[in-house]
Amino acid sequence: MRQTITYIRHSLQDIYPAGELQALIRIIMESVCGLTTCQLLVGKDRDLSAKERTKIEEIVEGLRQQQPIQYLLGEALFHGLTLRVTPAVLIPRPETAELVDLVLKDWPTDSSPRLLDIGTGSGCIAIALAKALPKADIQALDISPEALQVAQENARLQEVKIQFKQADILKIATEAISSDGIVGNVGLDAIISNPPYILQKESAQMERNVLAYEPHLALFVPDDDPLRFYRAIADYARTALRPGGKLYFEINPLCAEAMVEMLRAKQFSAVTIMCDFYGKSRFILARI
Repeated sequence: MRQTITYIRHSLQDIYPAGELQALIRIIMESVCGLTTCQLLVGKDRDLSAKERTKIEEIVEGLRQQQPIQYLLGEALFHGLTLRVTPAVLIPRPETAELVDLVLKDWPTDSSPRLLDIGTGSGCIAIALAKALPKADIQALDISPEALQVAQENARLQEVKIQFKQADILKIATEAISSDGIVGNVGLDAIISNPPYILQKESAQMERNVLAYEPHLALFVPDDDPLRFYRAIADYARTALRPGGKLYFEINPLCAEAMVEMLRAKQFSAVTIMCDFYGKSRFILARI
């Protein structure tokens, strides 16, 4: 095993900084070989199987091409859950876990709110909410059928019940999705969304592993229309939320003030900017 760790380090040390490389080694050894960080620290050793060595070589080759480790492993950690991920979905971020926590602050564990996650991707938000709020009625939308397949598989693996539907965010305010689903005034308690919000011009500063491998459909908005998805969701929320219902958005900090103006213009109240762990204006809450 020590030889394998040395192989990983020598193969990747010219690409990844020391701290990130050490983290990658821990992730690989735990995921492929079942060795915890504690076991690695105390020097636990064993012979690896041929299957384990082959898998590690495949992962190392992918990392040399700067593929995200989550795609190479086929899984990502989010809000204490291990979720399946593929290149059809964004890799869940810690900031989005903070968005889940903001929602959970408003709903006790034994409550039964009606919640809608718009742009669900891997299903991470909806599934984390379903795990924490077992009595909640949760629905989730995404335009991508491939993403919905991943989300449905994650819901099955996490043993939660969520109603998934394919829908275009930009059309939900004007088109019926189904006769029994999310359409018209359905009395939702909250809508939660982390839609695409990165400006095209920001791509020049982004890491290659994001630009080359994560789905652009879920990342970018035009520089001249950065609020396009938020406006559509806000228009839909005007009829879909019950009186007093709430919006929870993850946002681009560059657009925080414009978001506040847009929501207030659409007659939302208690519009509040919230910062993420790094002190950036990352979330907006509003009430109908």
